[in-house]
Amino acid sequence: MRLLILTSLASLAAGAAMAAPLSTVGSVEVTISPELQKKAADDLGAKDIDRLAAELRKDVTRELERTGVLAGGRMELVLTDVRPNRPTFCQLSNQPSLSYESFGIGGATIDGQAISVTGEVTPIHFQWYESDIREAWTKSTWSDANYAFDRFAYRYGRGESYAAR
Repeated sequence: MRLLILTSLASLAAGAAMAAPLSTVGSVEVTISPELQKKAADDLGAKDIDRLAAELRKDVTRELERTGVLAGGRMELVLTDVRPNRPTFCQLSNQPSLSYESFGIGGATIDGQAISVTGEVTPIHFQWYESDIREAWTKSTWSDANYAFDRFAYRYGRGESYAAR
């Protein structure tokens, strides 16, 4: 009887271990460039930029796990530049003449490198900025930057976006 219980428990434990999904990407690191940190402290607001860096990390991790690209490797990304579609809260508080109804063209620039499990380093450069001001009036503060992150993650996850020079 004990043998039956022990083998049942052992098979359950083995099945649970096999069912647990393995992470397909070692790590995704996102840092903020010194120029963007200064711009955040002076104008955009550090909280917004930190939230955008976390969003970029989440989007890239999700896509890499979904597609299996860079399995076991790591990505070191640098958020180089972001532009909001509407004034941030920091900008609104610093410049009373601004209105949340103001709008402009937004987007983001991402640099960095992908390091495969074998140690091969691939440089990354991606930027996307909205080109049509007519599209900006319906968007929220960071819509175009978030779209740029999604677009980068999607394209990199399918092997379409590396160093664009």
